[in-house]
Amino acid sequence: MGQSLTHKILAAHLVSGELTPGTEISIRVDQTLTQDATGTMAYLQFEAMSVPRVRTKCSVSYVDHNMLQDGFENADDHRYLQSVAAKIGVWFSRPGNGICHQVHRERFSVPGDTLLGSDSHTPTCGAIGMIAIGVGGLDVAMGMAGQPFTLPCPKVVGVKLTGKLQPWVGGKDVILEMLRRLTVKGGVGRIFEYYGPGVESMPMTHRFTITNMGAELGATTSVFPSDNETKKYLEAQGRGDAFKAMGPDPDATFDENVEIDLDKLEPLVAAPHSPDNVKTVREVAGKKAAQSSIGSCTNSSYEDLTGAAHMLKGRQVHPGLSFTVTPGSKQVFEMIAREETLYDLIASGARILEASCGPCIGNGQSPPSGSVSVRSFNRNFEGRSGTKDAQVYLASVETCVATALKGEITDPRDLGIPFQRIDAPSKYLVNDTLLVPPAAEAEAKSLEVTRGPNIAPLPEFTPMPDTLDKRVLIKVGDNISTDHIMPAGASILRYRSNIPKISEFVFSRVDPEFFKRAKEWSGGVIIGGDNYGQGSSREHAALAPLYLGIRLVTVRSFARIHLANLINFGILPSVFADPADYEKVSMGDELHIEGMRSALESGKNVTVVNKTRNVSFEVVPQVSTRAAKIILAGGLLKFRAS
Repeated sequence: MGQSLTHKILAAHLVSGELTPGTEISIRVDQTLTQDATGTMAYLQFEAMSVPRVRTKCSVSYVDHNMLQDGFENADDHRYLQSVAAKIGVWFSRPGNGICHQVHRERFSVPGDTLLGSDSHTPTCGAIGMIAIGVGGLDVAMGMAGQPFTLPCPKVVGVKLTGKLQPWVGGKDVILEMLRRLTVKGGVGRIFEYYGPGVESMPMTHRFTITNMGAELGATTSVFPSDNETKKYLEAQGRGDAFKAMGPDPDATFDENVEIDLDKLEPLVAAPHSPDNVKTVREVAGKKAAQSSIGSCTNSSYEDLTGAAHMLKGRQVHPGLSFTVTPGSKQVFEMIAREETLYDLIASGARILEASCGPCIGNGQSPPSGSVSVRSFNRNFEGRSGTKDAQVYLASVETCVATALKGEITDPRDLGIPFQRIDAPSKYLVNDTLLVPPAAEAEAKSLEVTRGPNIAPLPEFTPMPDTLDKRVLIKVGDNISTDHIMPAGASILRYRSNIPKISEFVFSRVDPEFFKRAKEWSGGVIIGGDNYGQGSSREHAALAPLYLGIRLVTVRSFARIHLANLINFGILPSVFADPADYEKVSMGDELHIEGMRSALESGKNVTVVNKTRNVSFEVVPQVSTRAAKIILAGGLLKFRAS
């Protein structure tokens, strides 16, 4: 029986365990990446381990999220990140160099390597034949310290692509079709491996879009074969020596199978407020839009922006709409600036933004209240744009441009503009002046790390108590994202390296009284529904609740990264043994839980007594034997030190 590409790479990096779905495995980590919104905590955690230098093949620190400098906090944190990177052996991508996933695929991706990134869209590099996994910052810190990454072995889903991409249809429509079929929960515990005749003719930029938004499926990662298209891409980046042909065996089998006929796809959108609320563009066409935006790590490549400029050439953006364009990297920006591409974009009325995450995470360009915004981004959770009542649609670059021209959601096939498939250049412009290599080891010993006043010490990590008497701080429903738990945006993310301060914003957009209640009640318990913690990898959504005194979260089901982050910081993640017991608890109820430590040690369920309602129910800890020990110790840093 042949092997999948996924199993080939995992097997080559396997430290312990067997490749049986659901069993725990540990893999060697070749590369890591961080971004500034999650990186400060990751490097503080790395420093806490007293490991002098990173032990990976390559680690990179990017600044791409918090670029607005309307106070000292962001600038100070950037100085910290650059100084600590130089000292511990990490490359530093300076502000303005671009979005981590765009830059990493350009300059550092290697077929067959493993990559851990403290950003949920790290799977972008799976398009080049890597096993690239988004995780919390502490898992990245452990990887930098030379520790293997431990995870439940995922199922491998073979996604067979047949046919060819038709005019006005691209990678965005492929991944939206996947989300339409499988939902935002459909990838939990799975790796999606794309193969088949439809892959052979698919350009790299479309592959990157697909693997990037595989995160929205809840997947561990997604992967494409490393083939002739990969070879051409790496050679065009001046890194042809990194290429290695890799793919599944001809007789490879998969745990599950999906098939998509590319010939039959048409332009799609994700309607508010979830990436899986997918409709055809023509179903929603005609809705007046106030904003259209191109960018994010999903669709900000040279090919994306060149295609947009072709559609806009000689035409004007609708006067009732604001149109923004964000280059994904300095490379992209510089290339379009040397051609007529940038001129055509500006002449059309587009607003050109800095190469950063920007509006995708609510850092600027929030749409008007109650308006429609059509974006080539990856998430449209309520309020993520910075405007709570905005109606955000996710779409391809082509649909965003069509909308910008007409002032209403428009299928690009209905514009009457001749279609032109944009080919990748035979040579990308390489200018790495904003990439700073780490200091040599001998020099690094004398370097000082710069710490601004915004950087606070890590919170205290204490062993799990045996008994909890706490009230229910909040009860939420299904598909609660980390944006709900720990919002982003310029006014909040500036405190990412200050847990006491950022904790004031936990659940602030869901329940403005949450922080006050948590302080008055000395912590408590969080109750939730299905797919709790979907979305971003930001571990602040676990760290800040821990700081507020939360040690137990009980829901119907968890998203992967948030589940791991809760474990890493000593919060017990549990699910209702009977999902119907969700109805037996309300906000403010007094709960009594005994024997938490013995239950974790024995692998048994935990009994929760609701004293307010005089009922009891059982919850099931979502932990392996190793994870139980981590929680008992008070988190991964304590566990490692013990």
